[in-house]
Amino acid sequence: MNSERIQHDIPERLMRIAERIRSAGGRCYLVGGFVRDALLGKSSRDFDVEVYDLEQQALLAILKDFGRPNLVGKAFGVIHLVSRGLDLDFSFPRTESKIGEGHRGFLVQTHLHLSFQEAARRRDFTVNAMGLSLPDLLLSDPYGGKSDLEKGILRHVSSAFAEDSLRVLRGVQFASRFSLRLAPETAALCRGLSLSDLSPERIFEEFKKWLLKPGTPSLGLQAFREMRLERFFPEIRGLGPDCSDEKLGALLDGVSQKLPQLPDLDSQEILAFTALLSGAENVQAVNRFLSRMTNEVSLLKKCPLLFSFLPDLLSRASSPQTGFDDEFLRRAAVKLGGLKLAALYLPSTPLLTDATREQAAEIFVSRASALGVLDASPEPFLKGADLIQMGLRPGRFFGELIKEEFEWQLQGKISSHEEALAFARNRLECGRGASD
Repeated sequence: MNSERIQHDIPERLMRIAERIRSAGGRCYLVGGFVRDALLGKSSRDFDVEVYDLEQQALLAILKDFGRPNLVGKAFGVIHLVSRGLDLDFSFPRTESKIGEGHRGFLVQTHLHLSFQEAARRRDFTVNAMGLSLPDLLLSDPYGGKSDLEKGILRHVSSAFAEDSLRVLRGVQFASRFSLRLAPETAALCRGLSLSDLSPERIFEEFKKWLLKPGTPSLGLQAFREMRLERFFPEIRGLGPDCSDEKLGALLDGVSQKLPQLPDLDSQEILAFTALLSGAENVQAVNRFLSRMTNEVSLLKKCPLLFSFLPDLLSRASSPQTGFDDEFLRRAAVKLGGLKLAALYLPSTPLLTDATREQAAEIFVSRASALGVLDASPEPFLKGADLIQMGLRPGRFFGELIKEEFEWQLQGKISSHEEALAFARNRLECGRGASD
């Protein structure tokens, strides 16, 4: 189990701490995400260190020489240390036994002298159940995580997996983030689990990791289907008349590649969740799905808005030369408000051919840029101050006249402030607004 040395850069300060732990009679391992990422050739600042054969007070005494240790997880004995810019978490081997419902229904017991294999048994997946001993950098891999990682397999460690239903959704986001496919026995186990004990907030966080973190979301969708999670989320349907998961997966992957280009997390969430729900039966289904797991006002308002816009957008994208006319683009910018940038990417849906997708995106962007609506919604040229200068008193007619002018503007009949003023004067000369 400790036969392979892993070549990876470990901060010198952490290595010094490990030397001190070993000199005091203890053993320590980097565990969890750091080891997985190291084997994938990725850098990581996820320094979780599990310490064996050493009492808590003895560890605290060592850590005080490197900074100010803080006991943050008293129930689990987790010690946080910031040392010259390094964020380090130290914990002790423990076992977990299910004694109640929910993710808090566990009896957690620390056992300083467990073997690494016994301690790792509580982990969710084999790829997360590896350890890197410090300071000698030998891999401990009691459940075959390295082999599974190399084969692209996501496999649960033991039957204890079923004690925490959140692991089902973690499987979806891990499949996406690390391009893994579920082991058949893991999929079968997940199909028998319920998510009813999970809070909406925890479910929402796992969905966000699936959709927003870099990866291959289509593999997350595949895991989702193999676990039969549509039992709980029937709104997630495939695309097109054949309800194709292949098309939905391709859309999710395409959107994932575009997310870094969006200006903020809000826009990323709106686009990603709209893409996930793009095969939903109707806007009511979109609202139902989102309201079950979040109260984020922006997402609840703008996802259904963008979803409702999709049919017209896709219809026009199939013939972009005529479909993306100036009036449509102006009205789209008004309707979508702050979602213009997100909307630009939805013509890349796999419902269209590759050639049409490229042409649609190019025409959409170039014409929207020329009209000045790529990054900002159009505003009425005519303002209330203009009408006051013309001698009108504020009243209902203000709004009616500005609304009428803006409609002409969207149609392309008015293209400047001067033309808007001329429009207003003409209306006034015809006698409108005299009663106000």
